[in-house]
Amino acid sequence: MKTVRLGIIGMGNIGRFHAGNVRAGRVSQCELVAICSRQPAVRADFKTAAAFDDADQLIHSGLVDAVLIATPHWQHSEIGMAALAAGLHVMVEKPVAAHKADAERFITAHQKNSRCVFSVMSQLRAEPRYQAIRELLQSGALGSLVRVSWINTDWFRPEAYYQSSAWRATWRGEGGGVLLNQSLHNLDLLQWLVGMPARVRGFCHFGRFHDIEVEDDVTACLEWADGATGTFVASTGEAPGTNRLEISGTCGRLRLEEDKLWLTENDCDAVAFSRSTDQAFGRPGATTREVPFANAPQPHAVLLQNFVNAILHGEPLMAPGEDGIHAVELANAIVYSSLQDRTVELPLDAAAWAAQLDRLTAGSTAAKKVGRPVAGDVARSFKR
Repeated sequence: MKTVRLGIIGMGNIGRFHAGNVRAGRVSQCELVAICSRQPAVRADFKTAAAFDDADQLIHSGLVDAVLIATPHWQHSEIGMAALAAGLHVMVEKPVAAHKADAERFITAHQKNSRCVFSVMSQLRAEPRYQAIRELLQSGALGSLVRVSWINTDWFRPEAYYQSSAWRATWRGEGGGVLLNQSLHNLDLLQWLVGMPARVRGFCHFGRFHDIEVEDDVTACLEWADGATGTFVASTGEAPGTNRLEISGTCGRLRLEEDKLWLTENDCDAVAFSRSTDQAFGRPGATTREVPFANAPQPHAVLLQNFVNAILHGEPLMAPGEDGIHAVELANAIVYSSLQDRTVELPLDAAAWAAQLDRLTAGSTAAKKVGRPVAGDVARSFKR
């Protein structure tokens, strides 16, 4: 195989965005040969690709080697498992599944079809700024982890966004709100950079800023097994909003904000200094420097290229599908903690959250006046 024949299932905003990247030649050795959409007008737009209105038909058409799944959340695992069973390579938009139990089933399906490449579109992993942070952490530059704070409230969405599709921001359509949709990217990076916490305490507001039933304003407290602590704040109703990540260790601090990354390095480990100094108000000396990084103008295309390269050349995946469960688990656990009004230990009891989500779905009363599709620059809506 010299070229991956790709089919895209789900041609909403993000599906069309991925199709545009492939058709513009931003992903080499990849050809868009099929699309699946329930909208006749969308199917008519893609005259150079076979058009289907049923995912199963595309999967079993014999036309494709791989699929990119960009449907509403609840369909990700179902369609993905069908594609794997048919021997196709699978890239799935985030989240990998609507909840942890479905993600576990998806991963099990891949283990049974392990020759298939399975990746999740966690495109922020392609951002040099986060790659630089990960390298610094793995080098030991910060020493032992002490504290993590991430305020990512620049995911502002107006009411028109939520009213653009009947499935948006409903338990039945998405399985969650800002945590499972927008800031899932940040949750993925959080665990990719510093690992999964041992316990979480979530404080969620449901429909605080919008006429929706899921969470749109969240503050979570996190604790790691070694005693490190953190906070994670997300909102789609705060403007202008903030995106600031700060990671502190015994040997220094990293701060990322407004496209600048700053590293402060102590002259020595703060704990060691504290135990050895005879100065009552002493503290380690420190120096601060800016860490340069390049921008990634097309991170979605970079990750899709990585998926294609993995199929054709065995390149290691930047975002293996199995990794997708971690961000989903964190999102589920934070909401579950808030609803239960207690701290939740990780790993999350997947069955307990699935049962809670079933109750929420059964009690869903969301009714929307669906308006026009979302307009605007889709690429700009994915915050770094």
